[in-house]
Amino acid sequence: MEAATDREIDAAFESLVQAQTGALLVGLDLFLNSRIEQLVALAAHHAIPVMYSSPEFVVAGGLISYGTSLTESWRQVGLYAGRILKSEKPADLPVIQASKFELVINLKTARALGLAIPTELLAIADRVIE
Repeated sequence: MEAATDREIDAAFESLVQAQTGALLVGLDLFLNSRIEQLVALAAHHAIPVMYSSPEFVVAGGLISYGTSLTESWRQVGLYAGRILKSEKPADLPVIQASKFELVINLKTARALGLAIPTELLAIADRVIE
């Protein structure tokens, strides 16, 4: 599903409920990342388990996130900026692909949804929010 307005987000969740959707994956999207509170609130209201690509959603009450480490990404941006400031040509710099990913789980949200998170998953999580 796609949503580019607040109203479209609301309508998307209504469609998910009508379709009796068991879970939702919200990908990385600048617009959706600006609507963290709305998405988390709708997921909680409709009791839909949602996995996000950004840990900010989980901190705000979302269930789980898995995605590239923002800290590592910003570190790479800083390193590239330093290299450019030292006169390296941007076109000569290699393309770097993310290699560090973070798994964040919100146990309070899992309990509210009646979900039991396997201990094996909790053991490998980078952060568990109680």
